[in-house]
Amino acid sequence: MFKIKPTPNHQQYLKVLKNMSSEQKLLKAFQLSETMKELFIAGLKKRFPHKTSEEIQALYLQRLTKCYNRNY
Repeated sequence: MFKIKPTPNHQQYLKVLKNMSSEQKLLKAFQLSETMKELFIAGLKKRFPHKTSEEIQALYLQRLTKCYNRNY
């Protein structure tokens, strides 16, 4: 059976989000999105060290298109 990892700080996280303004929440979402993009690209560079920057960018875009929901 699948065990869910305990999240002792989840309530504190929700409290912090509740106290943020809408603008702050939106800016945080943009920041997290940019960080994930950078991590994704860094992972591709680590996995494919022989590829050029242009090839990494093309691979990134190719894999990113697989993430979009095409059911609509």
